[in-house]
Amino acid sequence: MNASHWASSSMIGAARLICVSLNRYEKEFDKVNDVFELQRNLNNCFAYDLVPSPTVITAAVRAARRVNDFPSAVRVFEGVKFKVENKGQYTEYLQELEGLREELGIPLKEVMYPDEK
Repeated sequence: MNASHWASSSMIGAARLICVSLNRYEKEFDKVNDVFELQRNLNNCFAYDLVPSPTVITAAVRAARRVNDFPSAVRVFEGVKFKVENKGQYTEYLQELEGLREELGIPLKEVMYPDEK
């Protein structure tokens, strides 16, 4: 086995591990019954150097609305904005999750407070 094969196999394995690890949060958010559990899962999920997938974000926002925690639902999108590498990625997330935001009535902080930078 050459070095490039090992590197690519290792990277694929790491990517699978990360996907499994982050996707477990989707299941965790589905089980959230109170604000404490929501906050704990959000803190753990956003602690990684990676941006959670749109499916994980969807589960997080739905959990926030389920436990009637509107501020956390808005803050999830702030977390995404902070985690992405550039504005283009943030825009892609917003486009992907626009239907969810409309369905659940979740505005963005930058829409609620346009003068704040």
